[in-house]
Amino acid sequence: MRLTGDPAPGTMNSSGSGNFLLVPIPEYPLLDCVPNKTVKIVVLGASNVGKTALIVRFLTKRFIGDYEANTGALYSRKVTLEGEEVSLQIQDTPCVALQDDAEGLYCQEQINRSIYWADGYVLVFSITDHNSYRTIQPLYQHVRRIHPSGNIPVILVGNKSDLLRARQVPADEGETLAASLGGVYFEVSARENHEGVHAAFLHLCQEVIRALGGGNGEKRRGGLHLARPKSPNMQELKRRFRQVLSSKVKSATTI
Repeated sequence: MRLTGDPAPGTMNSSGSGNFLLVPIPEYPLLDCVPNKTVKIVVLGASNVGKTALIVRFLTKRFIGDYEANTGALYSRKVTLEGEEVSLQIQDTPCVALQDDAEGLYCQEQINRSIYWADGYVLVFSITDHNSYRTIQPLYQHVRRIHPSGNIPVILVGNKSDLLRARQVPADEGETLAASLGGVYFEVSARENHEGVHAAFLHLCQEVIRALGGGNGEKRRGGLHLARPKSPNMQELKRRFRQVLSSKVKSATTI
């Protein structure tokens, strides 16, 4: 599923919400029931921090290290979150970058639309790239400009924790930054550890549900359960994701 271009005239409704996204095409078969809630999450960060790898790891428990440049894909899945059926949508995005003055932030327009659309935010940097860490604060400020009021569920993810010898960002810096953003810091490895990635997305989903008014503050058993298809072989999985992420694809893609 891909983002379209700028919204056509007349696609903004009275609440200001634009129909800039195509109707999500489910990645897996739908459940019989229709979920009462939709949780919309966007994953943001600089180039080569592992945004797509994190999403794929979370949804499939698999790691695929070779991706073409991402132009923005929407992944849709029906899940059971703490006993309740929920439609989970995760928006992948192209990279953001600091301007030459190191203060401004360059974001493609489709990233701005994704920020406006989302309920929760995964801000990702690589612990092996301090420049990617430096983009987080201005990126969060950019999100706040689009959403100037209200609660913003956000988590900070330091990816590539398996590359400790190449670390450029200490864990305590990640924790301090996350606290300043009002979020929680997760240091994970998309390559080696599905559990850490799962815990990060689960926490954000729970925060979004609470922000949407669906939680009473009590945690029920069950956590987050993804409806799983029959697993394809790895070559087929690689083919599917390369097809979705290919910058040469000009139309929406069903995988």
